[in-house]
Amino acid sequence: MTEKQGGSDLRETQTTGVAAGSQNGAQVYLLTGHKWFFSVPTSDGFFTLARTQSGVSCMFVPRFTPDGQANRIFIQRLKDKCGNRSNASSEVEYDRTWAMLVGEEGRGIREILSHAHLTRLDFAVGSAGLMRQALTLSINHASTRNGFGRRMADLPMQANVLADLALESEAATLSALRVARATDAMGTSKSERLLARVATPVVKFWNCQRAAYFVYEALQVHGGNGFIMENPIARLYREAPLNSIWEGTSNMMCMDVLRALKREKGAVETFAHEVASAGTANGAHARFLSDLNDGLANGDNDEGNARLLVTRMALALQASEMLRYSVPEVAARFVESRLEGRHGGVIGSLRSGPDLRDIVMRAAVAA
Repeated sequence: MTEKQGGSDLRETQTTGVAAGSQNGAQVYLLTGHKWFFSVPTSDGFFTLARTQSGVSCMFVPRFTPDGQANRIFIQRLKDKCGNRSNASSEVEYDRTWAMLVGEEGRGIREILSHAHLTRLDFAVGSAGLMRQALTLSINHASTRNGFGRRMADLPMQANVLADLALESEAATLSALRVARATDAMGTSKSERLLARVATPVVKFWNCQRAAYFVYEALQVHGGNGFIMENPIARLYREAPLNSIWEGTSNMMCMDVLRALKREKGAVETFAHEVASAGTANGAHARFLSDLNDGLANGDNDEGNARLLVTRMALALQASEMLRYSVPEVAARFVESRLEGRHGGVIGSLRSGPDLRDIVMRAAVAA
C-alpha cells in the first residue's frame, strides 16, 4: 500500500491502473507506479492499491500471470531495516503489471483495510507472544544468576520488576485471545462482530505500544549481556518497535477506534457491556469503568483525546479478562496497579508484598 509521498494517507496513492478487459470473469488492469514498502517480495500474490477512473481501487497482483509468465514486478532494492532483518522488505516498480480488481472500483481503501483486520490481530497476538518470550528469558536469567549474596530473582526490586512483567504479559495475552475469539464469531454474532471491530485496533495499539517498553525492561534484567547481539533479548529489542508500525501506526489504530465508535451502531454499548460483564474487583475498578463510559458517551472520542481514550479502553478490557481467567489474587494486583492510579505505567512499581514472588513463580511454571 505504502508510497513515499503518501505514507499512511492512502488517498495520496499515485500508482495508476488502466482497465485491460476481463479474464475468467475478473476485471483486469495494468498497473504503473512505485511502492515504497513491499514486504515478503517472494510471495505468490499481493494486495495493492492503484488509482483508476473511479478513484483508489484495490488490486490483487499475482507473482505469475495466467499464461505462466513472471508478472512485471521489479524489485528496486531491499530495505536495510533496524530490525526484522530475516523478513525481506523492498521497494518495487510496477510497469504494466497484470492485476485483478478486488471489490468495487474506487472503494479500494475500504476494501484493503477490511482484509487488514486479520493482520492487525496477528500483531496484537504476536506482540503478546514477544512479551511472553522476553518474560521467560528474564525469569530464567534472574533465577540462575546470583548477585549480592542472593538469586537475582529474590532481590526485592528485581522480584517487583519480574512480577510486574508477568502481570503485563498475562493481560496482553488474554486481551489478544479475546479479540481472536470475537473474530472467530464475527459471522454468526452481531455483538462479537462489533466487539472485534472496536477491540482489534484497541488491542493492537496497546500490545504493540507496551511490547517495546516491556522488552526494554526485560533487557535491563539481563544487564549488559542483554545488549550483545548474540543474546536473543537483543533481537527482541530491535524487533518490538516494528509491530506498532505494521498494518497501521499507533495513531492510525486510535483513529480507527474513533471511526468504529462513531460509525458502527451499537459499538459503544457492546464494548461497555464487554468490559463490565465480568464484574468489578473493587470500588476503584467500578469508578474507572463509570468514567470510561461517561467519556464515551460525552464526546471524549475526539482526535486530541484518542490515545488516552484507547489506553483506558485497553486497560478496561484487560482487567475484565484477568478477572475471568487469572487467579483472583493476580487479577486484583492487576486492577490495583493499572486502574487505581498508583502505578504510572512504570514496570516494577507494584506495591511491595510477599505475593510478588508467587506471581513470578506462577509465570515461571506457565512457561
